[in-house]
Amino acid sequence: MSRQIDRRAFLRRGMVGAAALAVGPGLLAACSTGEPGSGGRPGPGSSPRSGGTLRAAFAGGGASETLDFFNGPSALDLVRARAWHGTLGNLDPSGPDGVRYGVLKGIDISDDLSTYTLHVRPGVRFTDGSRLTSADILHSLSTLAARSTLPVYRLAAANFDLAHAKADGDLKVVLPTLRPIADGRMILCQGNFLVVKDGTRSFRKGMPSCGPFRLTEFTAGQGSAFERYDDHYGHVPHLDGLELRSIADSTARAGALTSGEIDFAHDLSPVTARTLDDHSKAELVPTRSPYLVGLSFQMNMSVKPFDDPRVREAFKLAADREAMVKTVFYGNAEVGNDLPSMGFPDYAEGLPQRAHDPQRARALLKEAGADGIKVTLTTGPETPGMVELATLFVEDLKKAGVRASVRELPAGQLYADFPAYAALPLAGSYQMPIPALSAYQMSTAGGAPSAFGWKEPGTDALVAKARAERDKAEAGKLSTRAQRTRWEDGNQVLPVFKPNLNAQAKGVGGIRDDLFEQFPGFSRAWLA
Repeated sequence: MSRQIDRRAFLRRGMVGAAALAVGPGLLAACSTGEPGSGGRPGPGSSPRSGGTLRAAFAGGGASETLDFFNGPSALDLVRARAWHGTLGNLDPSGPDGVRYGVLKGIDISDDLSTYTLHVRPGVRFTDGSRLTSADILHSLSTLAARSTLPVYRLAAANFDLAHAKADGDLKVVLPTLRPIADGRMILCQGNFLVVKDGTRSFRKGMPSCGPFRLTEFTAGQGSAFERYDDHYGHVPHLDGLELRSIADSTARAGALTSGEIDFAHDLSPVTARTLDDHSKAELVPTRSPYLVGLSFQMNMSVKPFDDPRVREAFKLAADREAMVKTVFYGNAEVGNDLPSMGFPDYAEGLPQRAHDPQRARALLKEAGADGIKVTLTTGPETPGMVELATLFVEDLKKAGVRASVRELPAGQLYADFPAYAALPLAGSYQMPIPALSAYQMSTAGGAPSAFGWKEPGTDALVAKARAERDKAEAGKLSTRAQRTRWEDGNQVLPVFKPNLNAQAKGVGGIRDDLFEQFPGFSRAWLA
């Protein structure tokens, strides 16, 4: 359905979210740790219907926002792209291969794990009427994803020999692996590998696309608008249209929601989210496992005193994880165990939970000759709760005898000079939700800059062996062994996994059914 949008009115509406937050009677109550009553599905008296325009607000990236999602740094860039372009697939534990395919109808893996064959879904059409073929997928992976500056897209090039990938007719793509891997479906179908037309070099409004919506308006730092694509493969969206607005402030996003200016607010701060508990017009819909963000502190093993494993263990023992969850997130988070990727199939579930033991931490520091050491923890507000967590961790370190302090950088500056960041002795960080072994390969193996001095060829070899094992039970054993080395000797304190504290107007549903909760594409969303 074609629908005209008043551009000036749309952009004017997008600025209204700065109004004061209207709160309900739950102001002093903590957020519920359970699932919201609706769960994103119809409640009493409500059911999916066709029509309407859903309005959603995200923090955005200001003037840096771009239609080129392969190099877009903000969450809003990927959300916009998922509404606009078709995906290879999404992670889905209920699926036969652990994924739900998109423009693909399946992926076959050779017996020796040397080749992946991607089968294109027949009949997928771009908005210009042309059919999607293997050439489009090959271009999107081998040319665009391979050249991306973002680590998540480099996962394809780190695992597949994209230089020798080829099309086998119009409906097959053959991807050789760089080394035997059995978990390649989990990489290709994370929801972020999207498909554009062969030959695409620049991204603009009006370019052919095959996602659930057509882009009709875009202004960096302000917003974008879409209309439904009626020839979308698989299913046609319920919505007539979609508006995505860039509202940087968490309180302003919540205020726009409660005042009726928007229907969905993305990733609110814990304090703001708390004010929506029991609100009459809105409900919290936090992302669920595995789409949880790991908040961590990186200890640089190339710098004293973190070259000493006793010091690293002391810092891990100093963290009062339960207090962090209760104090910063009001219980709406999960206790971490110093390993990323909680909730994914390859996460090491069998390891003991790290204890909070400040006395043992103090004893280890004294044993290492580091009693009373002075450290500065550098962090920034890169995701809600990050600075608050660092502040609590510094207080925990003081109780263990460390003279610790926090250095807070302005938003967007922590990673701006990555070499300088990776040289910090102690730094705050966050881990996006991707499978554990893929996360290790991307950020840690081979002494990568983001490994902060960790360089253990033995662990690298264990990870590679686990990924090359087709037997899931054996792969799990190898994966746990590899992760145990990181748990025992590693340089990461990861005390908390936090959900994206999203909120939506009551009567909105289907957003979670899109599967990639952290970056919703709204393809199955509806308004009651």
